Amino acid sequence: MPLPYVLLSAAVSLDGYLDDTGPERLLLSSPADFDRVDEVRASVDAILVGAGTIRADNPRLLVNSAERRAARVAAGRTEYPLKVTVSATGELDPAARFWHTGGDKVLLTTDEGARRARTLGLAADVVPLGAAFDWRAALEHLHDRRGVRRLMVEGGGTVHTQLLRRELADELQLVLAPLLVGDPDAPRLFGPGEYQSGRLRLVESRRIEDVVLARYLPTAPGTGDRVAAADRHWLALACELAELCPPSRTAFSVGAVVVAADGTELARGYSREGGDPAVHAEEAALARITPDDPRLAGATVYSSLEPCARRASRPVPCARLILDAGARRVVTAWREPDTFVPGADGSGVLAAGGAVVVVLPEYEERAKAPNRHLEG
Repeated sequence: MPLPYVLLSAAVSLDGYLDDTGPERLLLSSPADFDRVDEVRASVDAILVGAGTIRADNPRLLVNSAERRAARVAAGRTEYPLKVTVSATGELDPAARFWHTGGDKVLLTTDEGARRARTLGLAADVVPLGAAFDWRAALEHLHDRRGVRRLMVEGGGTVHTQLLRRELADELQLVLAPLLVGDPDAPRLFGPGEYQSGRLRLVESRRIEDVVLARYLPTAPGTGDRVAAADRHWLALACELAELCPPSRTAFSVGAVVVAADGTELARGYSREGGDPAVHAEEAALARITPDDPRLAGATVYSSLEPCARRASRPVPCARLILDAGARRVVTAWREPDTFVPGADGSGVLAAGGAVVVVLPEYEERAKAPNRHLEG
């Protein structure tokens, strides 16, 4: 199911703490960075914090800039983003500022937590998600029922840890403050546990007064039919590559990326690349990889269109090329229509060869965009 784009936002000390153990909140960001956070808040559909953050910090989570709020309204959006909190128990203070400032609020909780929250009279829409709290169900609810496409998560450390460990975070915006806490009892940003392997990709670093903002994206693909946030990033890149294809009336425009299990990009390609009118995207990408590269066995091939099962221009279709290369996982946005090959079933060929094929239909329109001239 489609999920919102999940952006984790946090500020930490040089030694990785979110706060100290003093009675007042430790201010880690600078005034200019607080304004940047306000700008990010104004850009999203919803802001989420965990119940622990409400109890510890009593936040309002508002867009403070009147100009930014006015711009939201002028664009047909609500003045404030939806405010979301999660709690398995539903035990929250009904007098907390979270409930009484800004726009709409929602509590995502368990069946038992919902009964408790309604007894407390919380000023929010209370949504039970089952006997146990499930993050994927929570995100699906926000996407499908609340129209949330971009979700900003502002803490706390437990929430950030859970989303990262479940591979549901699309982006991490981390602000590093020039402070040292050193108190083992103080809250840290990330807790212990098993995280996805592979390096995150640094996409931006910026000095903001005396703090540094770093933006990271996950890179390691999911495994089997389990979709990780990085799968969405790589498939989006494949769709971008499709836009580079020289247009053709007799072939699709397709982009492809081959990614190792640790998130290393092995190669990329697109249809008719390099002036070759017959080359397919997957073919172009695989040709750049040494056939005996051991990383191919655990690699994922991302293709904006389902790899072909039959083709007239070359003897070996792309589905067979992928299997011959040793890759056994393919993520695609769009099943091949009958435009050129009736009954095309590249996924069937891949599955018969032992590969897992994952289709992310939320990227279908992006994959179709450079092929609109073939419609009708």
